[in-house]
Amino acid sequence: MSLARLHKEPLSNLPYYEERVDLAAAFRWTARLNMHEAVANHFSLSVNEDGTKFLMNPNQVHFSRIKASDLLLIDANDPETLSGPNAPDPTAWGLHGAIHRNVPHARCAMHVHSIHATVLASLADSTLPPVDQNSAMFFNRHVVDANYGGLAFEEEGERCSQLLTDPKVKVMVMGNHGVMVIGDTVADTFNRMFYFERAAETYIKALWTGRPLRTLSDEIAEKTAREMDDYPGQAERHLAELKAILDEEEPVYRN
Repeated sequence: MSLARLHKEPLSNLPYYEERVDLAAAFRWTARLNMHEAVANHFSLSVNEDGTKFLMNPNQVHFSRIKASDLLLIDANDPETLSGPNAPDPTAWGLHGAIHRNVPHARCAMHVHSIHATVLASLADSTLPPVDQNSAMFFNRHVVDANYGGLAFEEEGERCSQLLTDPKVKVMVMGNHGVMVIGDTVADTFNRMFYFERAAETYIKALWTGRPLRTLSDEIAEKTAREMDDYPGQAERHLAELKAILDEEEPVYRN
């Protein structure tokens, strides 16, 4: 019997166990990629039909230490959420609570201040042009919030959530802040977050050269984005491979 299996069995009665494992894996791999920020930033995953109950990381715990059992179960419609003994970070509640109340298709939401996405968010024009295959994935599929209003407490969170109501838009470049990525599952959302950061890195480094960019036409960019939208199984395999590595190297994430 594998070590991962030994860790999994005693806690299999945890509610939403498999969802917790996927989310814990995403936290740990985000830390390995250095896309986290100290003990800030948050991921959430809806677990009920209308999306208003969701799992989220506990307040100010490092991504690299998060386990399946650590995740909070939160009701986006409960006004007493911040008064409980295991209250989430207030900015996490403001931003993720608003998204899960107002954007039912956002089953999973991942917010980071990863370096290259945040550099992009700091530019006067924070749109990501289709300069390569990765950036073409996001053509007509990201929105820029140009009205940063401070920390994402409830009022700011409500405002930001309104920018994600178009189901085609899966990434919000939060001007002067970072990036919010949404998706159908942990695998779908993590894969999109990974590729957005990679695409932003390519674009920023291309700008460093000071040379003219070779930008794809709108027609080819949209064609590429559609092809990537329909590409079968990659996100699921990506997360499965990361979990397989974690099962070998740090299976405690499943606890």
